[in-house]
Amino acid sequence: MIHPQAIIETGAKIGNNVQIGPWTYIANDVEIGDDCVIHSHVVIKGPTKIGNGNHIFQYASVGEDCQDKKYAGEKTRLEIGNNNVFRENCTIHRGTIQDESVTIIGNDNLFMAGAHVAHDCVIGNNGIFANLCTLAGHCHVGDWVIFGGMSGAHQFSHIGSHAFVGGGAIVLKDIPPYVMVAGHPAKPFGLNSEGLKRRGFDKDVILQVKRAYREVYRKGLKVEEAAAALAAMAKDTAEVKAFVDFVLNSKRGIVR
Repeated sequence: MIHPQAIIETGAKIGNNVQIGPWTYIANDVEIGDDCVIHSHVVIKGPTKIGNGNHIFQYASVGEDCQDKKYAGEKTRLEIGNNNVFRENCTIHRGTIQDESVTIIGNDNLFMAGAHVAHDCVIGNNGIFANLCTLAGHCHVGDWVIFGGMSGAHQFSHIGSHAFVGGGAIVLKDIPPYVMVAGHPAKPFGLNSEGLKRRGFDKDVILQVKRAYREVYRKGLKVEEAAAALAAMAKDTAEVKAFVDFVLNSKRGIVR
């Protein structure tokens, strides 16, 4: 059902079984997939493509121009996958030509009230971004990542899959997969072992990941010094390889 007091410009494309509340504005160059629910007082600008089954609550701003002072009105994009939830007052911005001209959000993510995703961010699947979480421009976030309330990530930060960012943490460097961080600036506090167990990781795999973690974080070695041992560990287990590749290829440096 589309409420008669919703404003939908003629160029917008609306899928099947979409609900749109009153006083919501949907601009040209916006495409919304099937089975989406969009509450009242939402603003969606484009070019923006939204997949199926997304749920957008009141006062969210989706696909707005970015806040980068270099932005000069270029035609950039926002792409959102399926089954995401954007709670009240979320702000999601399009990309810039200084990067790939697109902000990308995957599937099955929850963005709680007041969460912000800046220009050129690339976000995977199944993440949780708690209240007032803020991602600065160009951040890359893997799958199954959890950001606690009022946490934030510096621009160009990369956060590996299954990482956990504690409430109020300020992320200034890259976070490898599976690692928990907290504090200002964020520091490592072990592996997200409980999260890995809940997601069905094998006990032996978790043990191997712990060994790789100890090589980086418990022996007092620089990453370059640990590289040979890490490379050997990565040969037999794909999950360890993901951790090792991230650590060795980080451009900003990892949290230590």
